[in-house]
Amino acid sequence: MNKEQPAIGIVVIGRNEGERLRVCLRSVLGAGRAVVYVDSGSIDGSVALARSLGATVVALDMAVPFTAARARNAGFEALRALSHGVQFVQFVDGDCEMAAGWLHAALDFLTSPGHARYAVVCGRRRERFPEKSVYNRLCDIEWNTPIGDAKACGGDAMMRVSALATVGGFRDDLIAGEEPELCVRLRAAGWKIHRLDAEMALHDAAMLHWRQWWRRSVRGGYAFAQGSWLHGGPPERHWVQETRRALAWGLALPIAIVLAAGWVGAGAMWLLLLYPAQVLRLMRRGGGAERAFFLVAGKFAEAAGIVQFAWNRLMHRRQHIIEYK
Repeated sequence: MNKEQPAIGIVVIGRNEGERLRVCLRSVLGAGRAVVYVDSGSIDGSVALARSLGATVVALDMAVPFTAARARNAGFEALRALSHGVQFVQFVDGDCEMAAGWLHAALDFLTSPGHARYAVVCGRRRERFPEKSVYNRLCDIEWNTPIGDAKACGGDAMMRVSALATVGGFRDDLIAGEEPELCVRLRAAGWKIHRLDAEMALHDAAMLHWRQWWRRSVRGGYAFAQGSWLHGGPPERHWVQETRRALAWGLALPIAIVLAAGWVGAGAMWLLLLYPAQVLRLMRRGGGAERAFFLVAGKFAEAAGIVQFAWNRLMHRRQHIIEYK
């Protein structure tokens, strides 16, 4: 590698991604970059595929619960052992294809004068098949985050190795929301996060059914609860508002309606109109009826995830990953 060019390494994580993994690895292999693939118990030949394409493979111990955070940490450590001079690491989910030109754009930003305190840079992730389902379209909307300095990033992002090492990497015990939680600690340590106006990756959610969307939303609620439990105090108040919203619409209001019905009878059913009223309110704010409906419906699943987190805390249980594919 050219001495003037900072060393970049790639960490790809995946579990039973099949052909998506082949596309992902081919988009990042080459130019002498070290590429580490971390596999979380795949049974579809992903490990053999990654090795055949030239990636260094780390197969996680199946005796320890899988999390994306654990996989990223394992990949990061393997990358540092493999490439001692690595200065930047690009994390990629195995169901994504890296956009041509992204690595150059991200590196340019992080190495520009005046950007030494930026630890993370991310770009526009898009769904590969938004036309296949409403759930894919919802993901595509979710990925379209504001451009400029940000509070958090997603699973695909380029990070400064020194910054990531300073804060101790990801929290292995988080089943979701590990990237925003990492960014909370990075910002607390004086680092910054930036969202570039540049294409970064194509993502294949492959989410075609209600049950998949529901499980993903439950996982989101679990992440809200765990994030607010970890960093809910001032000044951060991490995901406190999201947790309260989910509990209000997905748990407190349904309970109130049932109790009111028992007290005043069927007349309390008028309270159910608060839900379509909320859908209409969200529609007026932009995004369309489809998105508004699922934002409201998702509060029930998120509330279920929050309750699940609270129950696990009470019973001193560790939550396994909540898969939706």
